[in-house]
Amino acid sequence: MPIPNPTLRSLASLLSGLLAIFLLSLATDALLHATHIFPPWGQPMSNSLFALALAYRIVYAIAGCTITARLAPNRPMLHALILGLIGVVLSTAATIATWHKGPEFGPHWYPLALIATSLPCAYLGAKLHLDSL
Repeated sequence: MPIPNPTLRSLASLLSGLLAIFLLSLATDALLHATHIFPPWGQPMSNSLFALALAYRIVYAIAGCTITARLAPNRPMLHALILGLIGVVLSTAATIATWHKGPEFGPHWYPLALIATSLPCAYLGAKLHLDSL
């Protein structure tokens, strides 16, 4: 059943994209830990494994922003960019919380890359949706 209120539809589109990103990232992390591609939770990882994590997070961020743009009641690019800003805020908060907390949180380039890629991923996700119209 469609949500009639545009504000609720906007919020639902943002929440849908955010949940997709979180769930896909968490499921992939769990799978890579379970298959011993990643070391056990809480153990340090190599730069190459963090690069792998960044790569699939970029793909998932683009996909989540595409979902948000597709479900947005209007202005899909704006909705996707708002989700990208949410990604910047959440990534920045996580970076601040884990900075210098130990090698299990990864090299400093990793959280900075997550911050830096949030808005470009949002733009690309919305662009994929708009180009499909």
